[in-house]
Amino acid sequence: MLQLLGFEQRFINTSLGKMVYHTATDSPWQDESTKPDRETLLFLHGFGGGSSSYEWSKVFPAFAAEYRVIAPDLIGWGRSEHPQRNYKIEDYLTTIREFIEETCTGRVMVVASSLTAAFVIRVAISRPDLFKSLVLVSPAGLSDFGQDYSRSFFAQLVSVPLVDRLLYSTGIATDAGIRSFLERRQFAYSNRVYQEIVDAYLQSAQEPNAEYAALSFVRGDLCFDLSLYIQELTTPTAIIWGQKSQFTAPEIGRRFAEINPQAIRYFQSLENVGLTPQLELPAVTIGLICKFLTLLNV
Repeated sequence: MLQLLGFEQRFINTSLGKMVYHTATDSPWQDESTKPDRETLLFLHGFGGGSSSYEWSKVFPAFAAEYRVIAPDLIGWGRSEHPQRNYKIEDYLTTIREFIEETCTGRVMVVASSLTAAFVIRVAISRPDLFKSLVLVSPAGLSDFGQDYSRSFFAQLVSVPLVDRLLYSTGIATDAGIRSFLERRQFAYSNRVYQEIVDAYLQSAQEPNAEYAALSFVRGDLCFDLSLYIQELTTPTAIIWGQKSQFTAPEIGRRFAEINPQAIRYFQSLENVGLTPQLELPAVTIGLICKFLTLLNV
């Protein structure tokens, strides 16, 4: 369970169940000098076996003195509820919007990663009044520019009944499975993966019914072509992209930026970093978020 100095766990109810989030409520972030009208900075994690708000836990405390920081576990992940269902794109578009409406007043600044970042773009297109700016790490629908992830061998394999549950329990939700995924697919360098990260992902992956959201993701049920939507985005946006991302190359992000330079104002690639620079190089990620928040919110 994620426990950070000065943060506490709260929850709201969404249309799909309880959604847990972490926010700063105590010293050293909250005291008599704390401004009551601080702007909200929302951190949203990506998807994968064992994903949760832990993904941003090395980053978001750095912003707690200046902003009202909120970091939820999305429905089906972490400590939030895990409905037994085949998750669809609309489930996350709806619950992300509901969460913002319930926890935020005024337009919110969002930091998000991977497929969740792509969902945020779609929510921002439909409800631009909710958003002030976006800082996105490798936003991708995973079927972008006509690529169909759901037809890949692994997605087809995980679509086979019984095989899917077996693969999850023996190949994903184990210490070895989590470590292998992080070292080979998520990080650029395996020596940057330490046991605390593995333990956090494993704890999330072993929550009751955690396999439902994870398998929906791996099957490709949540994937879509973000290039079909990106032109409609109007919220000021910056993109950060690890050059060694295993799933989507930086060229995907550059193409997004070229399609809509009015909204996507900054694109920064990072050398020798994989899919989650927020865990692999948190100090660099903090610096870039600070930079882009300043540039986007002038």
